[in-house]
Amino acid sequence: MTSTSTLGIHSSDSLLVPAGLFESPQSQSQSPSSSIATTGVFNNSNTNNNNNNNYYYDAAPPDETDDLLSVSWNQDFGCFAAGTTRGFRIYNCDPFKETFRRDLKSGGFGIVEMLFRCNILALVGGGLNPHYPPNKVMIWDDHQSRCIGEFSFRSHVRAVKLRRDRIVVVLEHKVYVYNFMDLRLLHQIETLANPRGLCCLSHHSNTFVLACPGLHRGQIRVEHFGLNMTKFITAHDSQISCFTLTIDGLLLATASTKGTLIRIFNTMDGTRLQEVRRGVDKAEIYSLALSPNVQWLAVSSDKGTVHIFSLRVRVVGEDSSIHSRVTQGTTLVHQSSSSSLDALISPTMGANPGSSLSFMKGNLFMQSSCLVDDKKQSYVV
Repeated sequence: MTSTSTLGIHSSDSLLVPAGLFESPQSQSQSPSSSIATTGVFNNSNTNNNNNNNYYYDAAPPDETDDLLSVSWNQDFGCFAAGTTRGFRIYNCDPFKETFRRDLKSGGFGIVEMLFRCNILALVGGGLNPHYPPNKVMIWDDHQSRCIGEFSFRSHVRAVKLRRDRIVVVLEHKVYVYNFMDLRLLHQIETLANPRGLCCLSHHSNTFVLACPGLHRGQIRVEHFGLNMTKFITAHDSQISCFTLTIDGLLLATASTKGTLIRIFNTMDGTRLQEVRRGVDKAEIYSLALSPNVQWLAVSSDKGTVHIFSLRVRVVGEDSSIHSRVTQGTTLVHQSSSSSLDALISPTMGANPGSSLSFMKGNLFMQSSCLVDDKKQSYVV
């Protein structure tokens, strides 16, 4: 399985234009040659705010058929992107509002991946009438209203993850890691069958950690690229259904297809730090989210519930910078064997028994989609 890429930028072009595209969409000009057209911001009458701070918005403009295909957070969880059968929209979480939309002449997007709040997006076609082939990743610069890069593969793209310095493309059996500035291929990782495109990245500038399925059932592969270290963690006996990393990549939360237990691991040495029980019945886990201080874990499933767990995992050096925590990581790992887990486990807190989630400013945000009066709607709580 191979990939090809083309770079459509010149020396004067910048991949990271600092213009606040998604904060002031009205100020952006549209290139006549572009096949994507700006249609403006939702009218406020299409957004309803009830007394419980649950925000609902129609996923389709009036008199148009516009099905929701995907929803994804940006890296700081302050925005999310919705891919539809007719384009994509960008939403701000706090305060909640649609800040930007692109409607297409034809075709939809199955993947819309933001890069924080800048003008760069990774786009993959989706739906019955995809705007781009589903085996291609288009790097779109909305400041220039054109594609500045393209990756082509022999199979469908399952997921795309972005950092300021890297582009990660997930196929069903492989993960490709590219340098952002010149689209040069840096790493290829073989995985077990991964139709859901499971993959996580750390997003702090001082750490580059990638987690993806390993080559065996229940196994997760963790790459610490900055340390040139690979760790294989046997997380579950069953297939992995969901996992997430902390922003610095030092802790990993996992769930299996059984869906009864969620486990927390130290990614440096693979030590299991805690296990919480969601329930005794089998469930499909949709999403896991760890709060920035690792005090809370949120779990959503096909049972129509969200479980919130109080964790007894404590991040060393919470009052210091993430960078200092990383530099202390090696010492911590060598000490974290058998009875020496006290550095990561708070002895004063017991074990806690028994969609897409994120924590922002101490609040839990949930995004999902549902049918209301036969109309597909998306909501944020």
